[in-house]
Amino acid sequence: MSGLEAATTRCGWAGGDPLMQAYHDTEWGVPVRGGRDLYEKLVIDGFQAGLSWAIILRKRETTRRAFDGFDPERIARYGEADIARLLADPGIIRNKAKVNAAIGNAQAFLAMEERQPGSFSELLWSATGGRPLQNSWAQMSQVPAETPESQRTSKALKALGFRFCGPTIIYAFMQAVGMVNDHIVSCHRHLPVRELRSKG
Repeated sequence: MSGLEAATTRCGWAGGDPLMQAYHDTEWGVPVRGGRDLYEKLVIDGFQAGLSWAIILRKRETTRRAFDGFDPERIARYGEADIARLLADPGIIRNKAKVNAAIGNAQAFLAMEERQPGSFSELLWSATGGRPLQNSWAQMSQVPAETPESQRTSKALKALGFRFCGPTIIYAFMQAVGMVNDHIVSCHRHLPVRELRSKG
């Protein structure tokens, strides 16, 4: 281990797993605004419910392949044969409710985009006024599991037909897609992610 690596301070959840550390260092908290990318992130966070994020990361690429690159137009048309194929695939989280939610969410996403292109991203980012919220937590124990913003967003999504989008899932999603910067202040990513607010 180099001196730089030894001195690197990360949020505690990244642990010592290289895959988790890479995700923490390059993705978590970086603003995502594209509708299709946000749809994928929402599905992935739905699959994570009740499981460790490390499990999801290890299955992310095989899940992406199994779900046709998270193309909502294709997923929205999935039928019983596709569901059976997915539930037999050891490369994904084989949970029927989560698979069905991915399909239903694709249909809800497309319905929104058909009415108004870009409306999915607009709805999500409206929770934070269109800009990433910046927190200054000293330790991970201070980070909430949900917030009024995630509660409102969860309610709005459910009203539009989305599933696996409770306020706790939505807050984890908001952290992941950079709607909120929850890197603790001692983390080496806190300031770089904070600086992305002017670009995001």
